[in-house]
Amino acid sequence: MSITNGGGTVRLGLRENAAQFALLVIVNAFVGAMVGMERSILPAIAEQDFHLVARTAVLSFIVVFGVTKALTNYAAGRLADRVGRKQVLVAGWAVAIPVPFVLMWAPSWNWILVANALLGISQGLTWSTAVIMKIDLVGNDRRGLAMGLNEFAGYVAVAGAALLTGWIAARQGLRPDPFYLGIVFVVVGLVLSTLVRDTTPHAELESSGRGRDDSTLTQGEVAWRTTFGDRNLSAASQAGFVNNLNDGMAWGLFPLFFAGAGMTFGEIGALVAIYPATWGVIQLATGALSDRIGRKWLITTGMWIQSAGIGVVSMSKGFVAFALGAGLLGVGTAMVYPTLLAAIGDVAHPRWRASSVGVYRFWRDLGYAAGALLAGISADLFGLAAAMQIVAALTFVSGLVVASRMHETLQHPVSSGPSGNKEDRMKRVRTQLNIGC
Repeated sequence: MSITNGGGTVRLGLRENAAQFALLVIVNAFVGAMVGMERSILPAIAEQDFHLVARTAVLSFIVVFGVTKALTNYAAGRLADRVGRKQVLVAGWAVAIPVPFVLMWAPSWNWILVANALLGISQGLTWSTAVIMKIDLVGNDRRGLAMGLNEFAGYVAVAGAALLTGWIAARQGLRPDPFYLGIVFVVVGLVLSTLVRDTTPHAELESSGRGRDDSTLTQGEVAWRTTFGDRNLSAASQAGFVNNLNDGMAWGLFPLFFAGAGMTFGEIGALVAIYPATWGVIQLATGALSDRIGRKWLITTGMWIQSAGIGVVSMSKGFVAFALGAGLLGVGTAMVYPTLLAAIGDVAHPRWRASSVGVYRFWRDLGYAAGALLAGISADLFGLAAAMQIVAALTFVSGLVVASRMHETLQHPVSSGPSGNKEDRMKRVRTQLNIGC
């Protein structure tokens, strides 16, 4: 399927857009690296440089990051539909330019919060747009694989940056040396983003063959449908919220918990990196797997495995057991993260899909703030281990919600079986397109 516009022939498919897709994967790696550079050392900076004691105060940077990223995700989807994808991507990198400098030289904790507000805005614009553009390029086929590749690049980079900044901090101190990396990330990410071509024509091409009567919705209608009205979209949104709730907890409490168990900065950096590294690598398999077996049960099982991983960490005391729990959390998140995005792409019409992705990512990344607040308050009241166990229980319940509320969203079988003739396949597609709407 293709059309010709002023910029040449537009085709859908991963192979047909391999060069553009690969460039976006690389860009997203630098997006992930920007947030990864904070991941292993910012809680230690809060305690050692600024002498914050209360866990809620230490985790305030995650609250600021989560709220600003969530709000920006909401705006990014609509902006991408209105002004084009590339413009939003480049703007996101421009916002990130001051971040490493503020983190290096901040004289007070409030300046760290300002840096994280800017980082949240940047991440909302860049990561959301990279997701939308990849969904545009591949069309209906291999969407799970596309999301697996996107999240693989982002979260392997998160892990690599966390590991590297932890290693630098162990040798050179917490500031400023670890954040020199951020200057490189911003420069390279911004330059590469200027080379990206806008993918709005690809969304228009897919839309022309979709045949849905709900192709034009207001932003309010998209927000309602994604949050409550459509059972598939709403189930995905709550799962995304809880997924990032436990990620916000892990980001804030894991380094403190590991330090309390006597781990060194180097060991903490390694442990913090295991979770996103496992998550990132395994997404290559789980994203593609969801294209074959469907989305629903990968998401459900993944939430339950996340719950188990958090529980293992909370009950452990040594490096090996911590690594096992972090690895389980990474496996579960790998099953959930790209599959949720693929499910949104399955259900949302191409004309309002970017807006729906923005609403989903609003709720998902608001989970960072909720997780940091819940974890901080719970840790102050009951201790670090109890705070983790509360989050583990919520994650398990979220899996139950997906199991009971979500229908399978995969729109096509991968091969024809005994009843797999073309007419039957098209009937199944039409049926699934109308589920929950």
